[in-house]
Amino acid sequence: MKVLLYYPNLYGMNMLPPSIGFFTHLLKKEGHDVKLFDTTVYEGLDGSINTDQQKADNLNARPFDDSILQDYVKDSSDAVSDFQALLDSFQPELIAMSCTEDMYPVGVNLLAQLNNRPAVLAGGVFPTFAAELAITMSNGVIDYVLKGEGDKTLPEICNRLEKKQSLDDLSGLVMKTKDGFIDNPLPAPISMDDQVLPDYSLFEESRFYRPMQGKMRRMFPVTTIRGCPYTCAYCNSPSQIQIHKIEGMKFLRNAKIDAVYNEIKYLMDNYQPDSFYFWADTFLAWSRREFDQFCDMYEEFKLPFWIQTRAETVTEYKFKRLKEIGLLRVAFGLEHGNEKFRERVLDRKIANRKIIERFKTVTDLGIPISVNNIMGFPTETRELAFDTIELNRQIRSDGVNAYTFTPFHGTPLRDMSEELGFFEKDKLARCINKPTLLNMPQWTQEEIEGLRRCFVLYVKMPKNRWPEIRNAEALTPEGDAIWETLKQECLENFMHYGDYEKEDDIGTVDFEREAR
Repeated sequence: MKVLLYYPNLYGMNMLPPSIGFFTHLLKKEGHDVKLFDTTVYEGLDGSINTDQQKADNLNARPFDDSILQDYVKDSSDAVSDFQALLDSFQPELIAMSCTEDMYPVGVNLLAQLNNRPAVLAGGVFPTFAAELAITMSNGVIDYVLKGEGDKTLPEICNRLEKKQSLDDLSGLVMKTKDGFIDNPLPAPISMDDQVLPDYSLFEESRFYRPMQGKMRRMFPVTTIRGCPYTCAYCNSPSQIQIHKIEGMKFLRNAKIDAVYNEIKYLMDNYQPDSFYFWADTFLAWSRREFDQFCDMYEEFKLPFWIQTRAETVTEYKFKRLKEIGLLRVAFGLEHGNEKFRERVLDRKIANRKIIERFKTVTDLGIPISVNNIMGFPTETRELAFDTIELNRQIRSDGVNAYTFTPFHGTPLRDMSEELGFFEKDKLARCINKPTLLNMPQWTQEEIEGLRRCFVLYVKMPKNRWPEIRNAEALTPEGDAIWETLKQECLENFMHYGDYEKEDDIGTVDFEREAR
């Protein structure tokens, strides 16, 4: 059977998705003919901008030269014609789209413009939590949805379609009939022992590169953990754990170190990476024994690598070992600076003092860190957001991100936003790099966006400049001009990338402050 994998994505989002690599391997293994249409190489698609470049422009990341990517870039106006040409030449019997909620409209809009389109199946986190909505909102474009992980179910649906067998009892399948919907129970998550090696051969060469620390690196993902042990209310992982638990299934799984070794060795032999990023929500959600086994194993490679983890997982021992074997950079999710708000609304309980201490443990070792923050949570105020700014001023970060809260389906805070009337039911969330969608009386959308763009200025520049920065929050021509001037000054004088010896004007945090 001919299967066309479809990955709707925006230019500049160059995180290579392991799922497409797994599906390619699994479908080929079953004897299916597979091709890929990946929209990541189309600049300006759906009115988007270069998200990686936007982060550099907004001082969230180091400036970088993306000429390697520019050699492969395609104009967004060619996306439909290229998709149609591939459809006409390949003549697939199924299009299998893997999408997130914010990429769903991009995916559906392109599909709707195609002629002689075969059946379309959609999978991913958004279809898992809003399967019937995904079908209904597609206006006839999507025929099937697969909930949960598709490692077993995607090959099975292709096998059944090829043999013209019924799909009605397939685990995870959702489809519309004249009488309503068939909505079958979730499939069991795969055992990590059954995870195959990813096949990235269908991706264009430029997709193997992404910026990291101001340099374009040939960086590949390595999957170590599926799921996350934490229960953050802005994330869908807690809901993933819960819906699988109801079915008597375990969603959180760690790969064995031998399997991680095999994947690294395979990638090195087949794709010549110069670095890796370890695909895990919380990389250090390992036991001490597993961690030591990983470090002993990785001694053989010592290629630079990037991870993301949480302050709770930091020890000096772990990060000394990680630095010895090639740790390049680590991303931490801080999200909010007010302890009580963070615990009450985000379901994250850790003291600010501990966050500062743990991050200092890492930066004292000379390891660059980036810190991720979120603004515009339901019931948040400008005053509370400045607690986040104040906490970030205590951290010697190499990069600071400030995203707007995005009410994705499957997250507890989406439910809260709907209940409070801040967000419409059945409305789609959009990219975290775009302005907030919440409509809150205490903090307007424009005010949130203005503070978000000035977030790094408030964190990195001296407090005596804050009145000027406040003027740059205005989303007006005058505010834009002030922002551009201050941004350039901040870049030249206050963004000490990787330099942990220089002392900035760092403020202090009132750790006992109450959440309003």
